[in-house]
Amino acid sequence: MLVVGSANADLVVRVARHPAPGETVLGAAGLAVHPGGKGANQAVAAGRLGARVGFCGRVGCDEYGERLTAELRAAGVDTAALGTEKAVPTGIALITVAADGENTIVVAPGANTTLVADDVTAAVGGGGGVRVVSAQCEVPMDAVRAAARAAERHGARLVLNPSPPEAVRDDPLAAQLLAHADPLVVNEHETRVLLGTAEPAPEDLLLRLGVRSAVVTLGGAGAVVVERADAVRPDRPRSARADTVRPDRPRTTRVPAVPVDVVDTTGAGDAFTGALAWRLAEGDALVAAVRWAVRVGAAAVGESGAQLSSTACGKLLAEREPGTPTP
Repeated sequence: MLVVGSANADLVVRVARHPAPGETVLGAAGLAVHPGGKGANQAVAAGRLGARVGFCGRVGCDEYGERLTAELRAAGVDTAALGTEKAVPTGIALITVAADGENTIVVAPGANTTLVADDVTAAVGGGGGVRVVSAQCEVPMDAVRAAARAAERHGARLVLNPSPPEAVRDDPLAAQLLAHADPLVVNEHETRVLLGTAEPAPEDLLLRLGVRSAVVTLGGAGAVVVERADAVRPDRPRSARADTVRPDRPRTTRVPAVPVDVVDTTGAGDAFTGALAWRLAEGDALVAAVRWAVRVGAAAVGESGAQLSSTACGKLLAEREPGTPTP
């Protein structure tokens, strides 16, 4: 699998609560610095879980860029398509984490803005037999669309996390991109932005946006998988509840959450998506892959930092459910 996306240095401060507009809140005395960026987070999660994964992105020629590159390589990620920009610094994410584990994030994208379509096209078609391309929207949309086109050309599946969702909503060529998504991976906020309604129905992601399949993450409520009715496989796991569906409507399947004590939600969605892409690359059906991803996302919120730790991955692999294929 290949991840096309952002790599950032995360500057994290813990607060008792998030400030209101115009308000100053004192945080913890220490400022933590973690490797992050949605793309790098997904690649690291997949690599630590055992995937054969490469990363296509850009970092600056600075200390943060060196650290991010080292973290990716240490996780087993191929960094041949990771470029270094001398004139632009590594991207920075400013993150506050409240006592309940919820976060707010502001990103200065830096070198992420220099990723170009030609480099992405070359990375996808680099001869490595890529089965799944996972992309987000913290890099230029030209690069994201190039990832979609190249995935289609080379017979790979596109996993698209449209974050931030405004990048897709405001893109005049969004329909071309969304038509390749299989699945589109969104949380509840992203779903509302893309569909333009306060209470969207998950199946509208297929009916109105034209994606091939979709996964809506619901935090502590698990996830919903939306597939076209003719794509549903008969070997659906028993623990996932399939709703009734008319022949002309998509089928939704609810996958329950895993109970966990929340420490930090930063990067949980990235760990989820990285695990999902890994299992799809290994040949799992979408619902089975989501079941795995839900477990990985739960493990991610149980620890600090945006990138899933080696310790958490080791526990997940040791606790593999009976009958789950070995990666």
